[in-house]
Amino acid sequence: MTETTEKANRAIARADRVMAQLDSRSGVVRDARKRELQRINEGLVRTLVRIGVAVGVISLATIAIGLIVPIGMFGFLAAVGLAIGVAAVLAFSSGREIIAPDVPKDLPNGEMVQRFDSYIFRARRALPAPAQAEIDALSAQLPPLKATLERIETLDPAAQDARRLMSVHLPGLIDRYMHVPPAYRAQEDSEGLTVDQRLVDALAAGRVALKEIGDRLARADLAAFETQGRFIKSRYGDDGQLAAAPGAADREPST
Repeated sequence: MTETTEKANRAIARADRVMAQLDSRSGVVRDARKRELQRINEGLVRTLVRIGVAVGVISLATIAIGLIVPIGMFGFLAAVGLAIGVAAVLAFSSGREIIAPDVPKDLPNGEMVQRFDSYIFRARRALPAPAQAEIDALSAQLPPLKATLERIETLDPAAQDARRLMSVHLPGLIDRYMHVPPAYRAQEDSEGLTVDQRLVDALAAGRVALKEIGDRLARADLAAFETQGRFIKSRYGDDGQLAAAPGAADREPST
């Protein structure tokens, strides 16, 4: 009776852990979906603005030409057709294909993180379940990492490491995985790993690397804060009075 109860308790505990993991993962996916919807809405507004500008330019050009040379009904219809064609091209060019993010060298760090976040959200559905779990864990790291990277220059070594991971290495990994025919993904390589297992391992390594970059930047911020705190204390003392003896303590430390 006791053994049966213990087994039941272990089964319940295991079920609770699984449900907790699923709830946590669904929350991460929900947050990622919200960020993607916000980006889609912002992109839609930009597309509508571009369409409006293009149609406006065509309309003004048509009016200007009509003031000089009568264009007639056919000319008017041609202008309308041109406006519709330009609007269609702009609308379809803003589609949401699963392609690696284009990251120019001068793209701000925050925008780079957003492009990567959008890419892995759209690519997630095409990946196996274990890889989706790694994508979810990676996605959860991006908002605080974005806030940190936005405060540093793009040429900062830590920012460069993060940019390479999010613009080259991880998207390249996912793209290459998608090019492997599904029938070959279960075959083991010379090290006994399948394509799916390789994908999960590499995603985990990239996630850990990004976390280490964020931790390194956070430690630098913490050290700068502690230095500033020590300077203020040595400069003004515990009672808030200006220290009497001038010297090295009078100069604010560089961070």
